[in-house]
Amino acid sequence: MINPVEDQVVDLIRRAATRIPDDVIAALKNAHESEDNEIAKVTLDAIMRSVEISEEEGLPLCQDTGSITFYVQSERPSRSVKQLLFKATARATIEVPLRPNIVEPFTGENSGNNLGTLSPFIVWEPASNPGSVQLTVLLKGAGSDNQTALAMLNPTDGIEAVERFVLNRVVEAGGKPCPPTIVGVGIGGSSDVATFLSKKALLRPVGSRNPSAAAANLERRLLDGINSSGIGPMGLGGRWTSLWVNVEYAHRHTASLPAAVSMACWAMRRATTVISESDLSRTEISTGEEV
Repeated sequence: MINPVEDQVVDLIRRAATRIPDDVIAALKNAHESEDNEIAKVTLDAIMRSVEISEEEGLPLCQDTGSITFYVQSERPSRSVKQLLFKATARATIEVPLRPNIVEPFTGENSGNNLGTLSPFIVWEPASNPGSVQLTVLLKGAGSDNQTALAMLNPTDGIEAVERFVLNRVVEAGGKPCPPTIVGVGIGGSSDVATFLSKKALLRPVGSRNPSAAAANLERRLLDGINSSGIGPMGLGGRWTSLWVNVEYAHRHTASLPAAVSMACWAMRRATTVISESDLSRTEISTGEEV
């Protein structure tokens, strides 16, 4: 029996894999138009052409289709939604197709369908619109994910220490995360909270600013500092090392200042869809059981 909700999630994954969001496309076009380094301009030409071909042909933007994280806003975690996401992931691996990237850590055995323990990874959040489930999928390749870093800083060193840490980490990463990147920064909370926030920050659109004036000012300073590094597109030099910086924060312990940085390559693969609870309840996999 055809499951339209499962089809909707497969299409969501396909969209993320084959078409980057409009805000990122606009930022890449702006970078291309304003870049005055010839090598960087040629590199951005190639990136833009790759974006066009992927969309026209329905092909993944990168051979590394990444690991999959779903951010789910729902009234409660449910087994039916979890089953839906796992089934759609296995189908998308074949139909898009996605490269099977997920292996068992001790043996290296590949599942062949991108499923495994905590894969895809699901983040549950309270529903912003009761009566519906909002799904955001993030496909993140290892080249950028391997550059993630956490620092447990001295609180007395203040936000200036966070700024130095992020700038140093981006410069150290160089061309490995396939710039121009989008940089997510998480500040505060505990070590796991800061790292979580740095990755979640990548979901915010390019061009947005944190509502906090202090966080927004840090975003501006970091973007300027990163782009003054001269790393440039794909690490070949130029003006645009990063397209945007998003900062998220949580209140911290008085004796701790965690800071984390995550980077997404220019192929920023995220997409969002909304499923009504009524449509979900009509599917065969809807059990009403909690996870």
